[in-house]
Amino acid sequence: MRTPLTELTGVRYPLVQTGMGWVAGPRLVSAVANAGALGVLGAATMTPGQLRSAVREVRSRTDRPFGVNLRADAGDVAVRVGIIVEEGVRVASFALAPSRDLIARLKDAGVVVIPSVGARRHAEKVAAWGADAVVVQGGEGGGHTGGVATSVLLPQVVDAVDIPVVAAGGFHDGRGLVAALAFGAAGVAMGTRFLLTADSTVPAAVKAAYLAATVTDVTVTTKVDGLPHRMLRTPFVTALEHSGRTATLVRALRHAAAFRTLSGLGWTSLLRDGLAMRHGRDLSWSQVLLAANTPMLLKAAMVDGRTDGGVMAAGQVTGLIDDLPTCAELVQRVMNQAWETVAGLGAGQGPGER
Repeated sequence: MRTPLTELTGVRYPLVQTGMGWVAGPRLVSAVANAGALGVLGAATMTPGQLRSAVREVRSRTDRPFGVNLRADAGDVAVRVGIIVEEGVRVASFALAPSRDLIARLKDAGVVVIPSVGARRHAEKVAAWGADAVVVQGGEGGGHTGGVATSVLLPQVVDAVDIPVVAAGGFHDGRGLVAALAFGAAGVAMGTRFLLTADSTVPAAVKAAYLAATVTDVTVTTKVDGLPHRMLRTPFVTALEHSGRTATLVRALRHAAAFRTLSGLGWTSLLRDGLAMRHGRDLSWSQVLLAANTPMLLKAAMVDGRTDGGVMAAGQVTGLIDDLPTCAELVQRVMNQAWETVAGLGAGQGPGER
């Protein structure tokens, strides 16, 4: 299936596996790439050294194109961009809008730049700065999310920019792909669906919790890092929402210290990243401090397998997923259903039969 996304990135199918921290490692990304979709490494939770090693491991597992997701506001983003350029990575994606200079540097090196956005004005901004495409995530998406549904946000962005638009938030099958294409998208991006595959390294107990969830078991809370965050509703999340301000800040400080040790960043670097987070956003210092919760609480679940003490970011489609196919099986299933859906639409009444 050829679309502007497949032409731009060199993949076979217009499907993207999002760069989830602690989840999108070399095994998952290479499996997605070998299946014909665009796999994206989640680099935000990696040190620069780990990022380079991960890129080389993916390269050893596949000769297909893949990408790396970066934090545009990270203090060492220039170093990470340098690694991407040096290692010949095909695509750079960003959870927040990268600067005009960062986009230019990547494009000059032949890297395809695809930022993720949650609003039309952000899509317009990065398009004007030279982004090659944009991922637009509606409120159904997991992790940090907005309040506008994909079915409303997607056509709004498609009409506003003249670059390929990839739809995210609420997609897990071929019917969704066809719907996105009908709205004018060039493909779809899926996080939760690829997380719940046999190739994902997420612990079995955590996968089981996802599979047992219904659509009403997915909630949005600001208690993790002060920003709207879509995740599974668990007793731990409920406890977070009822904890007092003092306990919340103490916990945030503890997790900030733990992440500093794990990432190798000094307090100065963490402070610089905190200032970057505040720039252009109405965040208090308490919210910036709370943001230190996210990497460690996600790690507790996605790496350590603690469903009782970790956070499980989840799209609303979690309640529609009930199996763990390989990435190859999933991609082929999505594409087969997409073609069947298109054929079914064509079998309806034509204009002369109405």
